[in-house]
Amino acid sequence: MHIKDILLEIEQYAPLPLQEGFDNAGLQTGNVNQKATGALLCLDVTEPILDEAIDKGCNLIISHHPLAFKPFKSLTGSTCVERCIIKACKHDVAIYAAHTNLDNAAQGVNYHLGHLIGLQQLHVLCPQENALLKLVVFVPEASAETVRQALFHAGAGHIGEYDSCSFNTKGEGTFRPGKDCRPYCGEPGKLHHEKEIRIETILPAFRKQATRQALLSVHPYQEPAFDFYPLNNSWNMAGSGMIGQLPESEETRRFLLRIKEQFKADCVKHSAYTGKKIRKVALCGGNGAFLLPEAIASGADAFITGEAKYNDFYDAEDKILLAVVGHYESEICTKDIFYKIISKKFPTFALHLSNVNSNPVKYL
Repeated sequence: MHIKDILLEIEQYAPLPLQEGFDNAGLQTGNVNQKATGALLCLDVTEPILDEAIDKGCNLIISHHPLAFKPFKSLTGSTCVERCIIKACKHDVAIYAAHTNLDNAAQGVNYHLGHLIGLQQLHVLCPQENALLKLVVFVPEASAETVRQALFHAGAGHIGEYDSCSFNTKGEGTFRPGKDCRPYCGEPGKLHHEKEIRIETILPAFRKQATRQALLSVHPYQEPAFDFYPLNNSWNMAGSGMIGQLPESEETRRFLLRIKEQFKADCVKHSAYTGKKIRKVALCGGNGAFLLPEAIASGADAFITGEAKYNDFYDAEDKILLAVVGHYESEICTKDIFYKIISKKFPTFALHLSNVNSNPVKYL
């Protein structure tokens, strides 16, 4: 098994095109074509974590936070990031990060956190915009099912919890093959009428190339007619944050004490009590305070995140309970997500959860 085989499973779960524009998810260092000896799973890449990987015989580190966010003009070892890169290269350790692509994935970080605190009816708080395409293709009736199945297998036809979604209209197509053509039906130089099916389906924009290749691989026509249309629909299967409901309403203090324990937080900062019980909860791991307006607009009773600024607590006012559990505490679960993804496909592969606490924030 090679490193690229493992990373393929991560990217199937959290495709890189889901990452935000500022991010640098993906391969940070290393050769993905080398055989994998073991993987160390962590939240951050630090020098102690790199040493831990080497000691355990792992030539792959999978982290949530990217080691490098900005380009380098030199590598002198003057910073901890540079020293990690130099050491990783010396020891042939590949470093890979799944960051905002894992945050935005349908069953990524925030989905996991929602289950951790017992939320039901989970859905994305702020769905991605302009991320969908509609494909329209014309197929002879006899080949319609084959083409549909190829498109669905390539990732088209998913709407919410439904798959294999399409709309099909019968009609008649016409064409005249040129003299040098080798048509599936009809004769060169003669106008041909063919009973066809117009297939319409939807797909994430980042799957356009894969869907196009799947279409061309099975379509019987020498020159298939098809179109991709951009859609303004929100894509509810990907985006920032999650929202759901608790099985029963909870008193605010009890709710705060419970999430403090579940997130293993040394403290929970929160806004003033609103006087309402907590039932509908929005959340976003890491630095998620930018979603506070969406959480308020959703009618949530509480919003949990890892970081917030001073003024964010003013913005919460009496509209919502803002609870801040810590950046590290809200995302340390990523190690478990990576473990679940990889072990499902490769149950005997050597996976290790890092034992290093990389939280740079300390509490007195």
